[in-house]
Amino acid sequence: METTEMSWSLIWRIALPLLAACLVSCGENKPQPGQVRDEAKRAGLTPASFRAAGEDYFHDMDGGIALTPEEIQGRNTWIVWTGGDDLLWDSLSTTSFGALDFLKTLSSHPKLKFSRNNRWRYLGLVNEPCFEKAAGPDPKRYGLWLDQRRRDCTPDPFEDEKKYPGVAIGARGKNLPTGSSYGYATGIVGLRLFPNPAFDETAARNWDPVRYYEDPSYYLSKTLVRPYRVGMSCAFCHVGPNPVKPPADPENPKWENLSSNVGAQYFWIDRIFYWDADETNFVFQWFHTSRPGALDTSLVSTDNINNPRAMNALYNLMPRLQHSKRWGRETLSGGGLNNRQFNAYVKEGPLTEFFQAPATVWTPRVLKDGSDSVGALGALNRVYLNIGLFSEEWTLHFNPLVGGKPISPIEIAVARDNSTYWGVTEAQTPNMALFFLKSTEPHRLKDAPGGHAFLTASRDVLTRGKVVFAETCARCHSSKAPTPAPGIDPNGCNGAGYLACWNRYWDWTKTEEYKKRMREIVLADDFLKGNFLSTELRVPVTLLQTNACSPLATNALGGNIWDNFSSKSYKELPSVGTITVHHPMTGAPRSYQMPAGGRGYTRPASLISLWSTAPFLLNNSVGNPDPNNSAGYLYPNNSDWKLNPNPSVEVRMASFQDSIEKLLWPEKREKDTVLGDKVPGTIDRTTKPSYLRISAGFLPDDLKPALGLLNRLAPSVFGEGGIEIGPIPVGTPVNLLTNLNLLSESADPEERLRHVGKVLRLLIRAKEDFKALPKGATDEDARKVFANLVDPLLELSKCPDFVVNRGHYFGTDYVKGQPGLSDTDKRALIEFLKTF
Repeated sequence: METTEMSWSLIWRIALPLLAACLVSCGENKPQPGQVRDEAKRAGLTPASFRAAGEDYFHDMDGGIALTPEEIQGRNTWIVWTGGDDLLWDSLSTTSFGALDFLKTLSSHPKLKFSRNNRWRYLGLVNEPCFEKAAGPDPKRYGLWLDQRRRDCTPDPFEDEKKYPGVAIGARGKNLPTGSSYGYATGIVGLRLFPNPAFDETAARNWDPVRYYEDPSYYLSKTLVRPYRVGMSCAFCHVGPNPVKPPADPENPKWENLSSNVGAQYFWIDRIFYWDADETNFVFQWFHTSRPGALDTSLVSTDNINNPRAMNALYNLMPRLQHSKRWGRETLSGGGLNNRQFNAYVKEGPLTEFFQAPATVWTPRVLKDGSDSVGALGALNRVYLNIGLFSEEWTLHFNPLVGGKPISPIEIAVARDNSTYWGVTEAQTPNMALFFLKSTEPHRLKDAPGGHAFLTASRDVLTRGKVVFAETCARCHSSKAPTPAPGIDPNGCNGAGYLACWNRYWDWTKTEEYKKRMREIVLADDFLKGNFLSTELRVPVTLLQTNACSPLATNALGGNIWDNFSSKSYKELPSVGTITVHHPMTGAPRSYQMPAGGRGYTRPASLISLWSTAPFLLNNSVGNPDPNNSAGYLYPNNSDWKLNPNPSVEVRMASFQDSIEKLLWPEKREKDTVLGDKVPGTIDRTTKPSYLRISAGFLPDDLKPALGLLNRLAPSVFGEGGIEIGPIPVGTPVNLLTNLNLLSESADPEERLRHVGKVLRLLIRAKEDFKALPKGATDEDARKVFANLVDPLLELSKCPDFVVNRGHYFGTDYVKGQPGLSDTDKRALIEFLKTF
């Protein structure tokens, strides 16, 4: 499908297909999966054409650790290699109807709400050292207001196009320089700038940098060709301030203040992926459900479940790998067998122990739902696909951002044959793994400036905290455990019989035998040394009681987009049973049957450096990033969410204390603004009357002349500037719209037909209700319309669980049949957790 067809998939998702026939354009000429090659392949390049960068440019990062040449190459790949994904992010500027525009995100134009001076505070992005704010348009950069490299700094070695020649395709090498395969530095860590192959002489004549920043009729157009595309490296979501060496000024960090692995904990998706951050646009409301530091990793290859998840830090990779030898065994099948394993690169030593031909792998489980389960290298390679590598093929398998079509797997075998960028990345990920083996040591509070002031000096308190941890937390949050563990040992347990294994294990952890042996382990002086502080077992959501949308994700199921990156063991997991969900408008509870085939489980997060990683839960929904409001910045929905852009030890600890108390005293958690105590937490709702807007520049050319007539016929939808659907009233549950499942997952033809009937009835009802809305409809008018649609939308919801901050009640009175910890024990536990 082309962009206009995808736009209507989104319109249908919010129940107004009034003009589908006008917008849907035919896609007969679109290539089929398996028939395309990436730009590097089309330019005649092979993986051998690309040289791994060996300069130790980032030496001061990560505590200044000494790295081998291979480890240096691994870090460079992590921070500056984008694998040709600039093509995807450029195309998404159109697919998102102009909401996403990374060239604007990079800019410091006076008309924008952000610049280099407030980039950290406003966007949560890391300013690259050695740059300064643009003082005006740069004639060398086609009049763009991009950061300028300071004259007292050495050149970026990765920009050397003689040493690292780029891909000469389209306008590159003609009216544009070819550039480097690593692109140009932008002033933001993790974003690199590449000459746009589509910026030919005609595009150059039509380019107007003033209008690009100031004229919506110019920049909100599907025909706009920018002079540059922006590529994304893994560093964009993973580099952040070093917790034990924070910058004095977070807007101007030095390399020594940054860590490669801590995660983008202050990342504001609603402002980054929608540069204008217009609260009256439903796109903003959608992105706004991602709290700072959280991102829906299936945002592009959408499974039609809105699923913001925290970007976790990467710690203790070697202990994590070693633990997988005990409980991380998975069986591979189908395309999953095509993943490279360490054995392909290392012929002896411990890294050869994690794969046994033909199909057994011992692996960490990387994603929140434990689905990424084919080996450490496969997980790293999948990340690059997920940020746009070989997007020529990847986006043929789904509709980016909006969904609405059957999804099929991207195949490793096809990528290996048709993508040079895949070959380059696959060859470099072993060195990335070597870098992580060296660089992922914990950040301890005792090593942070002023950290000792937050640690207790009482041995008795610490000892009691260790005992509480052993008896309450270690069964999910320690990679050191008594042997043997019933149900799990030997070699772990996965596949169709996993739930029975889990239940045996969980019952055992309630016994005095387990608690006694676990106390001995936790009280040992070396308990924290080499401990990943997670079992990586898959925990049923029926036990966790956390929001079910993450374990309901479908991208890794058999036949779905990440089929080749999930194990046979994952795909055979049984159903966990039923959970309780709540009606988002009345609060009424009802049972929901969790499906089988991989869904229904969550991997426990590691607790390493817990003091520096608040807020908590898988979506950052428990706790406040700045409970003392020391920065004075209100989160945009004017709730009590605030963000302090200063990643100091003091502010991190204030957030930790607030978050851990809300975890252990659930009654302190945020309540829903509409239902209050009728539901066990808060529901993400629209904060302003909002609309779905599609500017005229993104509509089909043959529709534009009819806008005036259409405005008279349907004033609630059409305006002179394009389409505006709404208002969507304040207080509407965002996920009621974003989780609409247009396609049945059933293989039964009759059930699929019934599902289509439900969708059509919903759309007809929605069309008639919206059509009746007067021009300038009030919020109350819209609320009446939506009242008629709530139940039909719920019936078609792919995830009907709306309460985002519920669950993980261990150690509290919220767990049935088990007494909660005393306040004294909770305080002692908190003191021990600070030492992680």
